[in-house]
Amino acid sequence: MARNFDLPGRSPVIASSGMAATSHPLSTAAAMEILQDGGNAVDAAIAAVAVQCVVEPHMTGLGGDCFAIVTEADGHMAGFNGSGAAPKAISTAALVDQGLSEITPDSVHAITVPGAVRAWETLLQAHGSQPLSKLLRRAISYARDGFPVAPRVARDWPHSIEKLAADPASARTYLVDGAAPRTGDILRMPRLADTLSAIASGGADAFYTGDIAEDIVATLKARGSYMTLEDLSACHTTAVAPVLKDYRGYTLAELPPNGQGLVALIMLGLLERYDMAALDPMSPERLHLEIETARLAYAMRNRFIADPGHMDVCHSALISPEALDRLAAQISLDRRNDSISLPDLAPQTDTVYLSVVDKDGLAVSFINSIFKEFGSGVLAPETGVLLHNRGCSFRVEPGHPNTIEGGKRPMHTILPAFGLKDGAPWLSFGVMGGHYQPCGHVHVLTNIIDHGIDVQEAIDTPRLFLDDTFTKLQVENGIPQGAVEGLSARGHDVIKAGAPIGGAQAIMIDRKRGILTGGSDPRKDGHAAGY
Repeated sequence: MARNFDLPGRSPVIASSGMAATSHPLSTAAAMEILQDGGNAVDAAIAAVAVQCVVEPHMTGLGGDCFAIVTEADGHMAGFNGSGAAPKAISTAALVDQGLSEITPDSVHAITVPGAVRAWETLLQAHGSQPLSKLLRRAISYARDGFPVAPRVARDWPHSIEKLAADPASARTYLVDGAAPRTGDILRMPRLADTLSAIASGGADAFYTGDIAEDIVATLKARGSYMTLEDLSACHTTAVAPVLKDYRGYTLAELPPNGQGLVALIMLGLLERYDMAALDPMSPERLHLEIETARLAYAMRNRFIADPGHMDVCHSALISPEALDRLAAQISLDRRNDSISLPDLAPQTDTVYLSVVDKDGLAVSFINSIFKEFGSGVLAPETGVLLHNRGCSFRVEPGHPNTIEGGKRPMHTILPAFGLKDGAPWLSFGVMGGHYQPCGHVHVLTNIIDHGIDVQEAIDTPRLFLDDTFTKLQVENGIPQGAVEGLSARGHDVIKAGAPIGGAQAIMIDRKRGILTGGSDPRKDGHAAGY
């Protein structure tokens, strides 16, 4: 489907030698600089995400987690789980004894070990070609010398003033006279620059041991955390095999639990039973099927997905034909299902996403997150490390596979994705937006496969998703009124989304024609570039 140039919009970026697509122009520029200076896709991805840790501090940081899929030109894939664990000394029993029944986003117990920096180093050791001392230069420069606040970043910042004001170090670093910075304001973060410099010269060990680790632990201990220096030094990245599922001649790769990638595979397994191509992409029929399959898939996630060492079913059982048959039987074309039933199985948020493909065909689908906006809001004062709050995804529920225990990883929302065609690399893509991410993967993928939409328009197309209670259906402004009425007639409680839903980047690989086609999300400050 060709773009209609009579309407506002943006064209996809087309290049032949290399490409990067991120949610921030300065990040994309850093990636392109590395690619054009002889670095590969992994090198460029690390340079890009390090910049984002400075210029998009509400979305990502050194104090967060990271996942990646690296795909070689022959289609060989490697997955990396860079999520951190709960402190060894914490337990569900201990929190219950304290009278806690949940871990709220502002709880100190929501702060788990940040896994991102260890993951960066692990990725470089496995697939990179350049040292951290070179790759972190741009990030260090922006942190020390200053960077201008981008428009979407400035739009989001005021939402977190109260959170940031509650922590003296965060208030000093991220607020200007108690207020959020405006678009174009120049910000500097000298302590973060020093920390990045330490990592550049000393590697991940400089972050997980020594002065930086001591600052993190002291900050958390003062708030009642169980975190220790031993917890930080034990941080490791796990190599994982992506889980594959075919959809209409293409293959989607997602990472296995503790991430929620299986949600996307469940949805595709249900949607392939319908002739989606026959439906208008903005019709209530298509949107109803998308959201009903999502509701079933997320119910499966909430019941079963956790740290794989604690799941009581094998993850493959969640996408088995038998499980999908039982879920599919609950879908009505005409009505919202108000009583979802899960099959019996045999025992067994905020984020940045980027994609890079280099001249040799190496591709990286990469995601890094501190979960909620500005994470926990807790900043280690001497080192400028803002800590995430990923642990609020845990439950405090004895017997549940995702209940919190020491050394355990929480169910995770962030996930990179990768598509293959005939076993060869085809689409490196991902979607930001917390719980929305796997639903967003399906939305983008089916836009391209079922509806023939180009990669940029597939990202631009209006979205819908469930609210935080999973009872109301939020729709972006671009959803046609007729579709809204059709969804309401099917029993959905439709409300207008209070903000854009998620963000996405994608690079399509066409080896036959020798071109790369990239798209980035205008809902963010998205920017794709190639050469």
